[in-house]
This record gives sequence, C-alpha cells and structure tokens, in this order.
Amino acid sequence: MSILTNQPAKIGSYHEEDVKFLLKDLSEIKLEDTTDNREIRVQSGQHYSESLPIEYQPPKEYVNLFWKTLMEYKQKVALCVGIVAEQIYQKKGDQAILVSLARAGTPVGILIKKYIKLRYGFSMPHYSVSIIRDRGIDTNAIQYILAKHPEGNLQFVDGWTGKGAISLELTKACQDYQHKHGIALDDTLAVIADPGYCTTLFGTREDFLIPSACLNSTVSGLVSRTVLNDRYIGAEDFHGAKYYRELLSDDVSNDYIRLISEEFPFVFDEAADVAAVRNHEEIQTGFLGMEDVKKIQREFEIESTHYIKPGVGETTRVLLRRVPWKILMRDPESPYVRHILMLAEEKGVEVIPYPELNYLCCGLIKSVKGLQK
Repeated sequence: MSILTNQPAKIGSYHEEDVKFLLKDLSEIKLEDTTDNREIRVQSGQHYSESLPIEYQPPKEYVNLFWKTLMEYKQKVALCVGIVAEQIYQKKGDQAILVSLARAGTPVGILIKKYIKLRYGFSMPHYSVSIIRDRGIDTNAIQYILAKHPEGNLQFVDGWTGKGAISLELTKACQDYQHKHGIALDDTLAVIADPGYCTTLFGTREDFLIPSACLNSTVSGLVSRTVLNDRYIGAEDFHGAKYYRELLSDDVSNDYIRLISEEFPFVFDEAADVAAVRNHEEIQTGFLGMEDVKKIQREFEIESTHYIKPGVGETTRVLLRRVPWKILMRDPESPYVRHILMLAEEKGVEVIPYPELNYLCCGLIKSVKGLQK
C-alpha cells in the first residue's frame, strides 16, 4: 500500500513511546510571519493553515503563573483525564486507538494513554494527526493508522471545545471518509472540557483553565500548529508541522505530563465511578455555545463568527496568536482567567464585563481588512 511510504515524523520533544506524529517535518521552511501581517492575509482570504504565527515567548511573570496554575489544578485535570480515559476503556477496551488532534490534543492523548497504562496495564497506541477547519482531517494519516491497526477502533482526542467548529469538522470528515472508503469511523471527540456542549465524551463541562492552554509549543512537545500548504505538502504527504528545537531550553512538555500523571492514583476510584454513570446516561450536546456567539455577533456587529472565540482555552489562543480586539469576561475574579487578564494588559486589549456569558470569557478578533502591511 503506497501510503505506508509515509512514516511518522521523528519530531518534537515527547518520548517516542508516548506518541507518533503522523506529520511531515517542515522545520527547515520559513512559514512564520508577524501576527499583524498574518491576520491581514487570513482575513483577506488566505487559509490560516498555509502559514504559522511567530511563537509567543511569554515574560517570566506569565511563566510563573503557568506553574502556579498547574500546581493548583493538576489533580482537577488528572480527574478529568481519568473520567475520559475510563469512558474510552470501558467502551472500547484494548481495541481503542488514540488519535489526538495536533496540537492541543496531543498532551491530552498522552495523558489518556498513561492513565490507561497505569490503571489497566495496557499500552494503547497513540497517534497525533492534523485536522484543519474547512479542509478536513488528514486522510493519509487515517489510512496509515487503519493499515497498521485493521481491527482497531479509533478514538479522536482534543483538549477542549469552544464553538464546536472542530467537532463539526470531524463529523464531516468521518462522513466523507465513509462515503469514499466505505469505512465507518467514530466521530465522538474526547476532550477534557466541553463548555460548548459539543460532545458526549468529556471530563467536565465547566469552562475551566486547562494549564496547557496557557502556552504554545513549549507545552505541546515543541511542535507547531499543523500546516496544509500545497507548496510543501503533496497529495500523498501527511499534513506538515515544524519542530522548534531552538526552544528546548524553555520546554516544559514532559514536566507537564509527569506532574499530572503523578496525580492519577489519587483519582482512580472517582474517575471510574463517574465514567460508569456517564456510559449509561443519555448525554445531550446541542452546541449551546453558539447561542452566546450569535448574540455577541449581533451586539458587537461582527462580520463572521470566525472572529468570536468563546471559552478560556480559545480566548487564550486569541491573545497568544491572533490580533485581539476585545475580551468579554463573565467573572474577572475567577482564578481561571488570571493569565488572560495578564496577557490583555500586556497587549493593551480592553476587557469588558459581560455577566450574561455562559462561558467564563470570550475573545474577539480585530477586523484588519483593508489595512496595509
């Protein structure tokens, strides 16, 4: 099968036994541009996956806040990971193949894998693949996994949900794959937090701070966002990504995994109990977050819902790699938004109290159309 000439890229700072990246290594190619220039191109029609933002390197105070947050919430994250891991194992057993969505899903996939190994002694295969809004999932990567594990039951994994764009993209991709190849894939997305009510497989629906959302590649194995650019990615290639070796001295990816994994034995019983109940419940989705988004779009006269990013994780991403306009905040006193307030102050972004928000916060992207480089 010709697709097997594509092999996992040996990129990133994670241990090889933790994850296999089904990505093409583009480390030697200049793909980054300033946030302002990139935003102008994206809003003028270039797809966001064709280039990369320059990786934001936070000041010492922000990194210290990351560590403080991690130490405060590591057991909460461990419990949420455990609940999801237990649900997966109870439903799919040793047929499960973890397929994390690079890059926010990668550390979650590693944590689920480690939980199941520690709890049940089974080392679940784990691959990380690319999915891109409006472009779909990397079908070459899916073909590779299915060729390696013909009896496997794929379980897609991500970090959290916002509006649900990736959940919808995944469902469409699975439908397209079945139509083309006659193979049905489970489109249920496993996440730590589902504040948008976009999936039935989650640790919590609370909009809380998952510490890995605070940083970029330095908490995600030093791997960039994924790239789909026809200049560098051929029809038979995996989607691409870069390995930021120059950031090795700042990398905390494996420390993050270790600190949360050390909490797993303390949450085994609770995670298993919650998962057993969940697996027998009829859980609704409904994508309730879109109600907030459409209301905000009308109130602030925003051209596209693409410029509205609800939830702690997505608001953080707006501040780290987009051109932020305003931040809406339900509760500025929440401990989960301290890093957002710090970033907003650093970047001079207005924070507006918005108590009727279902999420804790929402990031609004600035419209830069018509501006010149």
